[in-house]
Amino acid sequence: MSELTQTPGWAAIQQDSRSRLRTSLIATIVATAAIVVAFIYAGAFDWRRYAGALPTIVTLLGDSMPPDFSRWPKWGRPLLETLSMSIAGTVLGALAAMPLGALAARNVVRAPWIGNPARLLLNLLRSIPGLIWGVMFVAAVGFGPLPGILALGCHSTGMLGKFYAETLEHVEPGPGDALRSLGVSRLGVLRFSVLPQILPRLVDVTIYRWEHNLRAATTLGVVGAGGLGLEIITAFHLFEYREAMALIILMLGLVTAITLIGGRLRARFLDQA
Repeated sequence: MSELTQTPGWAAIQQDSRSRLRTSLIATIVATAAIVVAFIYAGAFDWRRYAGALPTIVTLLGDSMPPDFSRWPKWGRPLLETLSMSIAGTVLGALAAMPLGALAARNVVRAPWIGNPARLLLNLLRSIPGLIWGVMFVAAVGFGPLPGILALGCHSTGMLGKFYAETLEHVEPGPGDALRSLGVSRLGVLRFSVLPQILPRLVDVTIYRWEHNLRAATTLGVVGAGGLGLEIITAFHLFEYREAMALIILMLGLVTAITLIGGRLRARFLDQA
């Protein structure tokens, strides 16, 4: 062992290990400092701001109980608007993300003059928050669920396109190369090698995005995109806290149902993989 530690190769390994440890230590210190500064800048350590927080929350919850479901016959349309926004927005985003994600994948399109603009476009679409997209589309096409669908579609395109591209980039080339060596066509390689590897992951992230869009559709009601979000905001503005609580419970029930459905769909596709 002593002879091994005296070899030049062992010295190079030790030097590389120390270099990696030093880099990791510096990165940890910088990340910790950035986190602490962020908390300080946000006033998270100003304990005076928490003095009346708990009593205020308790009072608000007290004013919200018991939930008032007396207007439930009028919530059918907002409920359908929220559900339709989440479904249509997800489908629109997925359809646009498929070709853009393929163009952005470095192992699919190797020409930088095609791949770089595709990646830049996806980055732009997901960098603009959904609420900003909502404001723009409300101004462009008016109030209602349509601007919500377009806003969710744009943001979903950016996020799903990134996930689709990364999924394509992690495809194992070995099975495809073996099929090509046997004379299988490109369509056959796609069917028997590429799709079995990527389809479960694509379905997984798309369903997860649908669940996210259902919650995001509620917040878009703030800018006039309709749905349950608009009903909740209106109830708060009118100090109808009991009705707002009922609407929140309805929203939680809808999100829970969609989450359960999404979990079953993901499990089914993963079992088939």
